[in-house]
Amino acid sequence: MLAVLYYLISALCIVYGITIMAAGTGTTFFMIWYGLGVLALLLGISARMGLWQLLPVIIRRIFLGCLACLLILFLLVEGLIISEFRSRPEEDLDYIIVLGAFVTRDGPKPVLLYRLLAAKEYLEGHPGTICILSGGQGKNEPASEASVMRDYLIRNGIEPSRLLLEDQSLNTRQNLIYSSKLIDPDHDHIGIVTNNFHLFRAIHLAKGVGIRHISGIAAGSNPRFLPNNMLREFLAVCKDGLAGNLK
Repeated sequence: MLAVLYYLISALCIVYGITIMAAGTGTTFFMIWYGLGVLALLLGISARMGLWQLLPVIIRRIFLGCLACLLILFLLVEGLIISEFRSRPEEDLDYIIVLGAFVTRDGPKPVLLYRLLAAKEYLEGHPGTICILSGGQGKNEPASEASVMRDYLIRNGIEPSRLLLEDQSLNTRQNLIYSSKLIDPDHDHIGIVTNNFHLFRAIHLAKGVGIRHISGIAAGSNPRFLPNNMLREFLAVCKDGLAGNLK
């Protein structure tokens, strides 16, 4: 029975990886689902052949202990990420920073569209707020993410004079470092616009680069891709935490 469960998990992981790959997210993170699928398959084979029982007891205990610690860490980090899902911004912010995401020749992909819709809504309700569009041009992108975001917002009624571009950054931390040069990080009140699953890390990265008055504007996300995004964010939070980038 345990072997069958592992085989089922393996199949689900591989099918989900194919779904993420087909969505064209601009990254190769979908490969981790294939890796998890292979791992589950090997565990299924091990369970079917009774290989687990052949290991020394001490090895089994160490493995289970490490697995338990990893699970606890995963749940703690995911809880922190979820805590910012419904983050509400301050009123009348001086600036909002929209964090870039993958774009194609057809324009923003859905992840970025969620951010742009949230930014548009805030800008329409707060005419005194200036918007910083942050994102450079990746190797597989036709233009900078900042310029694509600007074109989208102008087409949807936002005045060009309210839009500032930061088009050099290639990751979230760079988004915030370069954007902070366009503001007064000690006194301006700033809103970070990004998807709900990304907001916890973005806010704490912003604090880490010296932006003092920060609040989040949570954009939505596609529930179908949420497991992939949450797993990716778990790994990213751990990496940035170990690097000392989060505050």
